[in-house]
Amino acid sequence: MKIALVAPSDIPSRRANSVQVMKMAQAMIACGHAVRVAAPLSQAWASGAPPQWGELAKLYGLRQSFEISWLPARPALRGYGYGLAALGWARRWGADVLYTRLPQAAALGSLSGMPTVLEAHDLPAGKTGPLLFRLFLSGRGARRLVAITQALADDLAKHYRLPQRAGFVVVAPDGVDLERFAQLPEPAEARRRLRSQAGLALREQVFTAGYSGHLYAGRGVELILQMAQALPEVQFLLAGGEPEQVQRLRQQAASLALNNLVAVGFVDNQALPLYQAACDVLLMPYQKQVAGSSGGNIAPYLSPMKLFEYLACGRPILSSDLPVLAEVLHAGNSIRLPAEQPGAWVQALQALQSDPQKCATLAAQGRKDALQYSWKARCRRIFEAI
Repeated sequence: MKIALVAPSDIPSRRANSVQVMKMAQAMIACGHAVRVAAPLSQAWASGAPPQWGELAKLYGLRQSFEISWLPARPALRGYGYGLAALGWARRWGADVLYTRLPQAAALGSLSGMPTVLEAHDLPAGKTGPLLFRLFLSGRGARRLVAITQALADDLAKHYRLPQRAGFVVVAPDGVDLERFAQLPEPAEARRRLRSQAGLALREQVFTAGYSGHLYAGRGVELILQMAQALPEVQFLLAGGEPEQVQRLRQQAASLALNNLVAVGFVDNQALPLYQAACDVLLMPYQKQVAGSSGGNIAPYLSPMKLFEYLACGRPILSSDLPVLAEVLHAGNSIRLPAEQPGAWVQALQALQSDPQKCATLAAQGRKDALQYSWKARCRRIFEAI
């Protein structure tokens, strides 16, 4: 099948939706499809050459190359011009399916009769979001609606009249490159390598709790700082965040006289598994309100890529008890805690530190559960019977 994958935002970019698009393109190729990716032409390099594949492979942790076309995208047209350009691009190539998270492209594709798959990560929002969603549903080309979580699929069904034909709605959580998490070193060895390769001030034999991802509001940075204060014998490793966010975090740690917190900033996806492997426990301290890269609250429907990386990494997970996370996490592969009770997190981390067998049990179940969440398995589920 020839799949035209239309990205909703710039490539290259550090945004999660950009990473997800590139991971899906790689998975589609692994499943035997022909894939081309369209992305909006970034003003950052519009007058120069597009990024080289080696740069993209490092940023996104890719092994399989594919063609990317950067299409005109005038901000004043609010995605409609880019969506129309992407539809024309897909037709000229002779694509069998247009796959996108961009509502404008999905609506235009479906209305034109182009077989279209729309992937949804939130309820349609704004003045035009609901209209574009209904136009996609009403078009002759609507083939499949992919919901990132069951919670989102249920709420879409409550708010919209979805087609009742079998297989139209597919629930497909995010995924993980299982191959990149195979044969990772033990935590102390991973910390030794990071000291040697990246010059990080990590103590190799100290129990370490880690977090990877953005540092937007609601991701639990304040909770991690509280844990670091309460547990000076535990080392905390944070990978991710924009420069100004990382600087602010370091300043907060310095003001609290914390010498057990290492904030390294953004890490290329290619190198990320080693940073996660350097941790004895991995943290997902989401709050009840979680800001996305474009604002809003994504807490009701989130399916974070780090969740599946954490599982595949084979480390025990401490997670907040957001209801949507229970679609993947359970008592066998994680410990879920109230985000508003820092003391419970401190106690849980101390308990894991003193119970290696519990850590090993959670880690083993996490690895086992991760097998069903590969990007390749996700791709197969979405395109089955199309």
